[in-house]
Amino acid sequence: MTRFSLLDLVPVVEGGSVAQSLANAADLAAHAETLGFQRYWVAEHHGMRGIASAATAVVIAHVAAATRHIRVGAGGIMLPNHAPLVIAEQFGTLDALFPGRIDLGLGRAPGSDQRVARAMRRTLESDPNAFPQDVMELQSYFADDGRTGIAATPGAGANVPLWILGSSTFGAQLAAALGLPYAFASHFAPDALDSALAIYRRDFRPSAQLDRPYAMAGFNVFAADTDEEAELLASSQQQSFVALRTGNPRQLPPPVAGYRAGLGPQGAAILDHVLQCSAVGSRDTVARATAAFIERTGVDEVMVASAIYDHAARKRSLAITAEVMSGLAVAA
Repeated sequence: MTRFSLLDLVPVVEGGSVAQSLANAADLAAHAETLGFQRYWVAEHHGMRGIASAATAVVIAHVAAATRHIRVGAGGIMLPNHAPLVIAEQFGTLDALFPGRIDLGLGRAPGSDQRVARAMRRTLESDPNAFPQDVMELQSYFADDGRTGIAATPGAGANVPLWILGSSTFGAQLAAALGLPYAFASHFAPDALDSALAIYRRDFRPSAQLDRPYAMAGFNVFAADTDEEAELLASSQQQSFVALRTGNPRQLPPPVAGYRAGLGPQGAAILDHVLQCSAVGSRDTVARATAAFIERTGVDEVMVASAIYDHAARKRSLAITAEVMSGLAVAA
């Protein structure tokens, strides 16, 4: 059975507030828990008016406190932005508060532009190419093996599974070499999906955490009672993607009927590329597209992404998604 999980960027909608977005995140995670989702992840982004998950560890604590058993974690923490010891302390604290429920996905992108990255780090001397060393340093803090000469408190001995995130083959190679689960960001960067999964599975080396490859891939789902309604709901994220890729990021806008059909060639090309891994439509439409994605990738888990302007419609979309995944499991 292919597991299914939820990625939430905690969108701030136009006319809304960060406080409401955070309240919605907790409510959405509790809803996902009742629907059988495996895990709920938030991602580290900075300097973006439409995303409220910048203080990722704080948001994870907020969501975990509002739920009972669903795994909650980062998809991911952008490790070049932080000292590994600080992340060990943060996630060691989360594990102490919510034992056995915390995941830590790690990426090497800044989660921002260079100007914001400089403001965060105070310097850009930290090297993204040192990402593998930073991951291993973080592992050492959790293992409390003495290699760093420092005991992370909290952190030492914490049970926090690490994941490697990626949108290229670099992350696949690292996850395989370290024997860690791998999550590919195909929901917005689909180009290297097939090659990255193939490299990860081919080169995987068992580790203390994982004895065989375990792969997850991002997949956009906008589900509603009709195809037309789902297309309307999806237009909010479509507008956001076009705005971001043309240098005008914004808060999540209200849906616009016929938005995609009215785009010029540049906007249409952006959406055709970035949203290749998506399902938009009624239950049957989403089921067909999701089944095809799982058959193509063979992933162990699908990470659902869906930024929908109306919170109630988003919850309904998740409910239909859960029905689809249950149906696919029965069919398998």
